[in-house]
Amino acid sequence: MKTLLTRPIRNIQSNILAGILTIGPLFVTFLVFHFLFHTLAEAGLPVIRFLATNYPQLWLTQSWLQPVLAIVLTLALLYITGRVTSLVIGRQAFRLFEAVLARLPFVAKVYTSVRQLLDTMMAKKESSQRVVLVDFPIAGQKCVGFLTRVMVDEATGAQLASVLLPNAINPTSAILQILPLDKVTETDLTMEQAMSMLMTGGAVGPETLRFEPSKK
Repeated sequence: MKTLLTRPIRNIQSNILAGILTIGPLFVTFLVFHFLFHTLAEAGLPVIRFLATNYPQLWLTQSWLQPVLAIVLTLALLYITGRVTSLVIGRQAFRLFEAVLARLPFVAKVYTSVRQLLDTMMAKKESSQRVVLVDFPIAGQKCVGFLTRVMVDEATGAQLASVLLPNAINPTSAILQILPLDKVTETDLTMEQAMSMLMTGGAVGPETLRFEPSKK
């Protein structure tokens, strides 16, 4: 009896695994885009609802259309903001705005930290920022990270690495590790490849990867 059941059970398990391998990347992609679209919609919905309240046209009050309009509005505002700040007058106005923020006690620290983080994440390949691997959460298991800067231990003079470890699927949250520089594994990954790996849970990535540190 057990022999008769073994083959059907294995067949079911094989088909379920094949289904997971097929649906898995699609599901991860859905989660990524759902997070992005949800964030964009939440940013623009208050404006759309305000317009719908004050100008109750039929097309503005449609519940299914409001998130779409909110996404379009948010993207338009981001485009306009980027366009304006790329101009000379816009850059000067933005510097003035940052100078005002720098005078606010608590806001200045948060804004400066986030600004530096985004600048680091968007840094070019030739800058000091690099994609690396570090042992996390235990030795022998690697985590993708961004080496943001190198410091010196004031007691020993050894070089220390400041490595940001973003979470997969949702790289907007991360932890910061300070560890010896020789414990960091350099990679040839670009920022785009690393972000693709993180946002897709590893479904998208290079065929080869340097896992062990280079022997000097």
